Amino acid sequence: MDVFEKCGRFTIAREAMDAGLYPYFIPLDDTEGTEVTVSGRKVIMIGSNNYLGLTTHPKVRAAAIQGIEQYGTSCTGSRFLNGTLKLHMDLEERLAAFVGKEAALVFSTGMQVNLGVISALVGPNDYVIIDKDNHASIVDGCRLSMGKMKRFRHNDLNHLEMVLKKLPADSGKLVIVDGVFSMGGDIAKLPELVPICQRYGARIYVDDAHSLGVLGNGRGTAAHFGLTDEVDLIMGTFSKSFASIGGFVAGDSDIIHYIQHHARSLIFSASLPAPNVMTVMAALDIMETEPHHVEQLWDNGDKMLVGLKELGFNTGNTETPIIPVIIGEPEPTFLTWRLLFERGLYTNPVVSPGVPAGMSLLRTSYMANHTEEQLDCALEIMADVGRQLGLIA
Repeated sequence: MDVFEKCGRFTIAREAMDAGLYPYFIPLDDTEGTEVTVSGRKVIMIGSNNYLGLTTHPKVRAAAIQGIEQYGTSCTGSRFLNGTLKLHMDLEERLAAFVGKEAALVFSTGMQVNLGVISALVGPNDYVIIDKDNHASIVDGCRLSMGKMKRFRHNDLNHLEMVLKKLPADSGKLVIVDGVFSMGGDIAKLPELVPICQRYGARIYVDDAHSLGVLGNGRGTAAHFGLTDEVDLIMGTFSKSFASIGGFVAGDSDIIHYIQHHARSLIFSASLPAPNVMTVMAALDIMETEPHHVEQLWDNGDKMLVGLKELGFNTGNTETPIIPVIIGEPEPTFLTWRLLFERGLYTNPVVSPGVPAGMSLLRTSYMANHTEEQLDCALEIMADVGRQLGLIA
């Protein structure tokens, strides 16, 4: 069979395009964070991961420009060889202190962190145990490892214990959870998870991609629960609250040293360019000195959660400024997305396999710099479209 034959059979996306319901790869003419321009039309953005609104912050922009002027646009080499700048090491030291760990290691993308760390640590005699709602990068990291992957039901710690109980007592075990789950907006139950893992000798890895800048005064899930010392590894990305691209992992210095010399996604990738590094440092400065951004993010998220619930939308079990609007089936989800978009509201439709079958949703998320007027307008549009489609009374 021709390896390309499957490409011709893939028709679902083109069918959605023909029906005017295709919601992906929409080109943005311009973006200023809370608003974007699409085909010359202004649209309120409630689908971004720019939680603290720092992508357009003057200090962050200035840092990126300074990085280009001082270092150019690329390091043109891997961290392992000629691509490590003193800037990388300075950032690693600051990130480790920020999340309360001994050491940190910066990668060029968040996806590369999970691919590299998991595959480096989990060997043939080891088990990696993950929440079923974990991000795809974690699943792919498990697949790249030589170990055995086990899953437990989402945030079901009784099921986690059942899984751990069945594993060989002398095997290596790594339990991985998202700190904040990117689709549902709920938080990992670390206070219950930690003692279970300790009981079975399992190490704990928390993916804080959607937690940094959001929970624990911006320092993440472990800080939120006061469990920084009990969590072994903390992973974070720069493409959300840090207003850049890249990622890092933090933990004990000997573990980070091992990862540094075994993570293939680090060793065989070009290093993070200086402008991105300096952007992250500027964002970190703001997080450390201007706590009102985190406070405003939560005020905005709380306003929208209360408003959407009062309108009658199903927002699931969210506990954060990530608020799903659960619709159920793909077709009405895409239709709702389209009508909202036409009215000037940008949301993200998510269907299986991004969420379980029957749980298709619009993922909405909020920023610290959304204005009261923008949020009121978003609620008004949601109410009109929801009533038009019979999603709410």
